[in-house]
Amino acid sequence: MAMLKEIKNLVAFLTIIPVGMDPDCLTGSANYMYLFPLVGAVIGLLAGLFAWLLLNILASLVVGILTLGFMLLLTGLHHTDGLLDFGDGIMYQGPPKKKIEIMHDQRTGAGGLALGLVTILATASCIAELNKNSIIQSLIAAEVSAKLAMVIMAWVGKSAHKGTSTYFVDAMHSQYRSLRLVGALFIAFGIAICLLRIVGFVAVIACLAVALVLVGVSNRHFKGVTGDVFGAGNELARLASLIAILVMIRWA
Repeated sequence: MAMLKEIKNLVAFLTIIPVGMDPDCLTGSANYMYLFPLVGAVIGLLAGLFAWLLLNILASLVVGILTLGFMLLLTGLHHTDGLLDFGDGIMYQGPPKKKIEIMHDQRTGAGGLALGLVTILATASCIAELNKNSIIQSLIAAEVSAKLAMVIMAWVGKSAHKGTSTYFVDAMHSQYRSLRLVGALFIAFGIAICLLRIVGFVAVIACLAVALVLVGVSNRHFKGVTGDVFGAGNELARLASLIAILVMIRWA
């Protein structure tokens, strides 16, 4: 029963699905962060079914754009907002503290606009390249990978300042941190490999690479990770996983 409550909190935290949010949703979500890939699988399944239905009546490029829009809407655009803020932060020339202030600014600068535009266009194009026979499996694997990236970043990184990210970083550095990591990896690799075999394996590896690179970039620019960095990791890891899937499919 307790597990179901925490899964509900995770769904409420990561999506706009109206399952109800408990007062301790943030703390509960942080403690069960290793289950993020499971919620990613649900998001990917819904997006995959949406895309599969649209492919019966619309051109693939339109399907790619609408499907990405559906995914962003389903997640409340929270991660996309983080991506834009991250782009502004890394482009600003100044000390880490000032960079973090820039990320918290409500306005979007050239850095955020450029990074967001490229990421969104590339992701929509990748979705458009998926065929009807594999689009559901591919979107599930990509979204599972995107959520795993955030888990990895919390496990490896340190919090740049007191904020939302602190709850997740602290939880992934607390007791049983190794088991939490193993659990998240087992879920992500298990789902991806069952759906796409070696292609799924490579998709998850791509997300791990993105997560580690972003932690390094964030340490350099912000002296740690923030909630916006997590959001950027989600969006960029999804893109990297989709690119890996397309490359593997064409190579095979």
